[in-house]
Amino acid sequence: MKNIIRFTEFLQKALPSPFTIAVLLTYLTFLLAWFLTPAKNPELPRVAELSGFWAKGFWELLTFSMQMMLMLVLGYVLALTPPVNQLIARITGKINSGQSAVFLVAFFTILFSWVNWGLGLIFGAVFARKIAEHASAKGIAINYPLIGAAGYSGLMVWHGGLSGSAPLKITEQGHFLTEQMGVVPLTDTIFSQMNITVSIAMLLLLPVFLWWVSKKVRNSEVNLKPVANQTEQIPEKTEGAEKLDYSRVFILVLAFVFLLTVFFIAQSAGNFRFVNLNFINFSLFALALLFSKNIAAFLKYVNQSIGAASGILIQFPLYAGIMGIMKYSGLFLVFTDAFVSVSNAVTLPVYTLFSAGIVNFFVPSGGGQWAVQGPVIVEAAQRLGVAIPKMVMALAYGDEWTNMLQPFWALPLLGITGLKAKEIVPYTFILFLAGGVIFILALLLF
Repeated sequence: MKNIIRFTEFLQKALPSPFTIAVLLTYLTFLLAWFLTPAKNPELPRVAELSGFWAKGFWELLTFSMQMMLMLVLGYVLALTPPVNQLIARITGKINSGQSAVFLVAFFTILFSWVNWGLGLIFGAVFARKIAEHASAKGIAINYPLIGAAGYSGLMVWHGGLSGSAPLKITEQGHFLTEQMGVVPLTDTIFSQMNITVSIAMLLLLPVFLWWVSKKVRNSEVNLKPVANQTEQIPEKTEGAEKLDYSRVFILVLAFVFLLTVFFIAQSAGNFRFVNLNFINFSLFALALLFSKNIAAFLKYVNQSIGAASGILIQFPLYAGIMGIMKYSGLFLVFTDAFVSVSNAVTLPVYTLFSAGIVNFFVPSGGGQWAVQGPVIVEAAQRLGVAIPKMVMALAYGDEWTNMLQPFWALPLLGITGLKAKEIVPYTFILFLAGGVIFILALLLF
């Protein structure tokens, strides 16, 4: 355990901020394109040509960026609503030991994360915090950092779930790789036999594994006071149109309109083709409205949530610029040739897992990573005759796998729980090892 702690502490010191990493990756991509690809237009200065490719790609993911921001914010809002908080309170009341605490946190966090990554991330953070508050009040000894790691475990299953950005993106007509790979239904990716097996294994084995780990580590009593209730209070006097902001009926009518629309969208399509990023966000919007007491409460939850999406807002354009350089300079073809030269039809998915895991350190976003690596992976799959859906899931597994070592998405959890990254990373590293075994076996067996 001491060696693990030393390694993770080194990792934390070695990595700069996520935005700085995105900038460094931009510079690296620029230099690689300069030296490894020929000029497309000899009449232009090379620096001007590559800068043009970067600027052209810079704006190509605006729709995608908005989709991902909404997914995180609406998932966060849903986790703050009273029904979800009440569910957490009911589960928390059943905790009587550190072992049961870590098992339940991991199980429900993974389950919710499979439904939506933003919801799972915030649910896991809030659940871990509530567990610690309950343990503090009841004098139950727990390992709080391990509980926090369990609350983060859902980030290792999300890309294979209903909000997985790469599988959802390729279900849309006109996605940026349509010409190369066409449109792929969810039955070939998220609802494939391989991914269902992986998801069930994660849901059942990881909580049991953490339960076993909790018996091997030191538990102690915690002293954590409950966070003040922040539910929206109705003013004593409301006048005119302001009454609508605090009307339960008004928000229920709006939620009903959203839910009815969701139903009609689902009815108009078959074979799960209706499940894409827009449908997921529309459904989250409907549930967030339904579970909020009124419009004022809903907006307060949004205000609490919006800061969590700032990383997507400011970093996705940089990733899009990187994609532009790789796409228009032909750099992704250079990478494909190198990739294919050391792979065969059996090993390609596993190599894709490892490469996606490495890239995730530099592009800590499933959507941004798909934008950068997608063209390379599709080209490699076509050359070696590997099924593209399997390759998409290999990338998804690699991306979510090293989230256990990449602290970017842990920031909301750390803020809610009050833990530090260096406290939870030794335990998320253990999750990283266990998850890697499951992913590699699945890619080799299916």
